[in-house]
Amino acid sequence: MTISQTVNGALRPIPAWPLYFILLIPGALLFWTVLQNPGPNPVEALEHGLGEYALKALILGLLITPIRDLLKINLIKYRRAIGLMAFFYVFAHLTVYLFLDQQLDWSAIIKDITKRPYIIVGVLSFLILLPLAVTSNNLSIRKLGPLVWRRLHWGVYAAVILGALHFVLLKKTWQVEPLTYLAIFVVLVGYRGWKAIR
Repeated sequence: MTISQTVNGALRPIPAWPLYFILLIPGALLFWTVLQNPGPNPVEALEHGLGEYALKALILGLLITPIRDLLKINLIKYRRAIGLMAFFYVFAHLTVYLFLDQQLDWSAIIKDITKRPYIIVGVLSFLILLPLAVTSNNLSIRKLGPLVWRRLHWGVYAAVILGALHFVLLKKTWQVEPLTYLAIFVVLVGYRGWKAIR
């Protein structure tokens, strides 16, 4: 028996639902840390931290296909939970921006959305991810049909690139961390493009 077969056999009885709670832990710890040690700008720390967790969860979701293809380890049944938790962090990131950062000052929010490139890119990424999250259920697959559903969910590739670009533009200078996220997403999306062409 190969290592991949052993791993797949061990994973087979493990359900996906505990992932929702496991992936919630980093966000809860971040909130607790900011609450206990606010620092000079606790809202910014919470907002940026949640955004980074969203990017990390999206990376985890995109890694599932190359892991299956290259290592023969099948984690497909966990992809929906990872994707929905990635959207949760995106939504939490946006919520902190709206309620704590801007305090629902809609004139300031609209000005940001129309004037600041990193906000524009971030909002576009969110708007692409929203229908994907809403349709991440078996009922939507049956209603839309597998082919339409799959094509709709190809939007995640544009969303992740836009999300990483949002992080790059936010920093305003060429910093290693956001560029690393962007490079990882380009490689993972590029792998799918290469696979489709091949």
